Amino acid sequence: MAPASCQATDKLSVLLEWFVNPDHAPMVIAKQQGLFVAANLDVELIPPSDPSAVPRLVSAGQADVGIHYQPNLFLDHEAGLPLVRFGTLVETPLNTVTVLAEGPIRSLRDLKGKKVGYSVTGFEDAMLKKMLASAGLSNDDVELVNVNFSLSPSLIGGKVDATVGGFRNFELTQMKLENYPGRAFFPEEHGVPAYDELIYVTRRELAADPRLQRFLGAVEQATIFMTNHPQQAWELFISAYPALNDELNKTAFFDTIPRFTKRPAALDSGRYTRFGAFMKESGLIKSAPAVDDIAVEIR
Repeated sequence: MAPASCQATDKLSVLLEWFVNPDHAPMVIAKQQGLFVAANLDVELIPPSDPSAVPRLVSAGQADVGIHYQPNLFLDHEAGLPLVRFGTLVETPLNTVTVLAEGPIRSLRDLKGKKVGYSVTGFEDAMLKKMLASAGLSNDDVELVNVNFSLSPSLIGGKVDATVGGFRNFELTQMKLENYPGRAFFPEEHGVPAYDELIYVTRRELAADPRLQRFLGAVEQATIFMTNHPQQAWELFISAYPALNDELNKTAFFDTIPRFTKRPAALDSGRYTRFGAFMKESGLIKSAPAVDDIAVEIR
């Protein structure tokens, strides 16, 4: 043990896309179990003061790694940011179109003439358009209402009939806990190609940095531990962030475990190709980039 204690530890800064929550559990568990230390890494998890600034800050070298959304990576590439995906955190979409379970909307077609609340434009507009198209509708058939990041309260309060952008592992639980259960329509079941919700990105010049391979190795070990020992993993998580020990975060933690990739370094090139075609078809980007231009697989 003595020689190891004298070895210099490599620092690695990870800029999160939001405040710490169960979506970040594999990294938290890796820290709590000493897996990063065993990989000779000193990993700092940094909540952003401005979530929208994460890609720019990582591109500018203000952080080594960023947690990002796969759809936004295509937008950032077109904007000229030198970002590449080198790992996957959450391998399924979390986004939804949500309505009240006891309300009159039983299918997407029932949204005709209804109000749909949203928080941000761009990808979610394209997602909604594709989902409505699967039901023979268009965005012109609904009234879009900016609810300013108040998705569930606006739906529960009757200000809108549906929302787009709520995460299935958080907003649905939040609504249930408030005795207003929701019904979700999943984009990947209504015409939108499946995509990775959360990914690890870095600037291209760091893509071959050996720290990244060790980082993903530790995250993989932590994710497998969470899968095998979910209750122990939850206890480790709240020991690090006791303020998150409530029913919403606990339910979200266990609901998200199946959605964490067990092979974070693995790259599904076909998925990126299909999604790039969708982004181009939706008019969000002018041309779909080659997968090699926006994603790497660390071996």
